[in-house]
Amino acid sequence: MEPANYTRVTEFVLIGLSQAQEVQLVLFVIFLSFYLFILPGNILIICTIRLDPHLTSPMYFLLANLAFLDIWYSSITAPKMLVDFFVERKVISFGGCIAQLFFLHFVGASEMFLLTVMVFDRYAAICRPLHYATIMNRHLCSILVVLSWVGGFVHSIIQVALIVRLPFCGPNKLDSYFCDITQVVRIACANTFPEELVMIFSSGLISVVCFTALLMSYAFLLVMLKKQSGSGENTNRAMSTCYSHITIVVLMFGPSIYIYARPFDSFSLDKVVSVFHTVIFPLLNPIIYTLRNKEVKTAMKKLVNGYIFCKQK
Repeated sequence: MEPANYTRVTEFVLIGLSQAQEVQLVLFVIFLSFYLFILPGNILIICTIRLDPHLTSPMYFLLANLAFLDIWYSSITAPKMLVDFFVERKVISFGGCIAQLFFLHFVGASEMFLLTVMVFDRYAAICRPLHYATIMNRHLCSILVVLSWVGGFVHSIIQVALIVRLPFCGPNKLDSYFCDITQVVRIACANTFPEELVMIFSSGLISVVCFTALLMSYAFLLVMLKKQSGSGENTNRAMSTCYSHITIVVLMFGPSIYIYARPFDSFSLDKVVSVFHTVIFPLLNPIIYTLRNKEVKTAMKKLVNGYIFCKQK
C-alpha cells in the first residue's frame, strides 16, 4: 500500500539502448535511415488506396487503416529515441511516461483487433464469395474499425489505471528507451503482484489467445483454398494475401507475447525485442503486405509516375 510520507517521482530516467557514444551514433544513423525510408512508403500506401478508384475493396480499406496505425505506433517511441541518442541525461516526465504508455497500448491493441477484422474479411471473401460485397460493405467495415479503436482504448485505460494508482517514491531509472508497464511496475514502491497479474492477463493472455485463434483461422482458410478449383489466379491471389496476413500476425503478436505473457522480470533480449516490436515491425507490416499484392504495387507505380510526370510538366 502507499506509504504515508514520500517524495513522489516527477520524472523517469531512461537508460537507453547503449551508453557508448559511438554505438549511439551508429544506432541513430540506422534507425533514422530506416524510419525515413519506410515511413514515406507507408504514407504512399495510404495515399494510393485513397486515390486509386480500383482499390475500393474492404481489404484495401482495412490495409490503409493498418498502415495508419503502424505509422502512429512506431512514431510513439522512435522520435524521442532518436533525440535521446544526443542527450547525456535521457529523461521523461511522469505525465509524458503515462501518455507514452497509454498510446502504446491504445494503438497496439487497436491494431490487434484490426487484424482480427482482417481475418473475418478474408473469411467472407473466401467462404462467402457471392455475398462478400453485401457482408463486408463500407458501413460495416467502418463500424468494425471504430470498434477496434474502442477496444484498444478500453484496454489501454485499464493499463493506465493500474499504473497511476501505484506509488513511485524512490528509484526512477527505467532500463529501456521508452516507458511501458513492464519497466514502470518494477520500480513502484509497493507490492505489484496483483497489478502484474491483471496486466499479464489483459495483455499477455489476450495476445496468446488472439494469436492462436488467428493462426487457426488462416490455417482453415488455406485448407479451404486448396480444396477449391486448382491453382487459378484468384486462388493464388487469395493464398498470397493469407500468407501476408500470417506474416503480419506473427510479427505483431510474437514480440507482444514475449514481452507481456510472462512475469515482468528483466532479460537480456528485452531491449532488442522491444525495438523490433515498437519501431521496426510496425513500419514493415504494410510493406510486407504490398510486396505480395500486385494491384497495390501497380497502383503505386501509376501514382508515382503520374506525380513525376506532373512535376516535369
